[in-house]
Amino acid sequence: MIMSKKMKAALALFDRTKSYTVEEAVKVLQNAAKARKFDETFEIAMNLGIDPRHADQMVRGMVELPHGTGAKVRVAVFAKDAKAEEAKKAGADIVGAEDLVEQVLAGNINFDRCIATPDMMGLMGRMARVLGPKGLMPNPKLGTVTMDVAKAIEAAKGGSIEFRANKEGIVQAGVGKASFAEGKLVDNVKAFITAIQRAKPAGARGNYMKKVTLSTTMGPGMKIDLSSVAAETSAGKAA
Repeated sequence: MIMSKKMKAALALFDRTKSYTVEEAVKVLQNAAKARKFDETFEIAMNLGIDPRHADQMVRGMVELPHGTGAKVRVAVFAKDAKAEEAKKAGADIVGAEDLVEQVLAGNINFDRCIATPDMMGLMGRMARVLGPKGLMPNPKLGTVTMDVAKAIEAAKGGSIEFRANKEGIVQAGVGKASFAEGKLVDNVKAFITAIQRAKPAGARGNYMKKVTLSTTMGPGMKIDLSSVAAETSAGKAA
């Protein structure tokens, strides 16, 4: 594998055999983020001690990052009449009902988040096979099936993100941009880790949080010290 000069320079900033606190990792990765044409995304990957094939071990939920993701989020809302107008006024990028369903079924999915009013769920069922694998299917438990579409749109655009463990038991998400202030990135990372800790399923046994890695779009991954993370989240719960 041929390694670029930028990657070699980034790897020289830390010891790959060691684990670091969130604060240490953020500082190093920000210094290593040298992409010129775009603002690199800070990405977190958490390897969990679960088997998602079992319903009582699935990890899924929503978390509102205190400082947002820095990404522009396109929101689609499935609603009619007054609720459709409310969605438009609240800043939804796409609003529709049967017409929007037909667009999605035709393969036109030009949105990152999907919200629906309860009366639209009959229509939504037609798109389950299309939206489900992409993680876009609205879900009452996640607050994306709701009559309060304005609040849901605000949360989606303001930094609320959905997480879900894949079949290997790994949860991944973008938690900010390299241009963020260091403290804001630290806050976002810790908020995400805390949310995953709180989402620990009843069926999980043994070591729940096995590995946490922080990286940037073009940068290397840094292992996070699990003991420091556990101490942080425990303190937060106690507070």
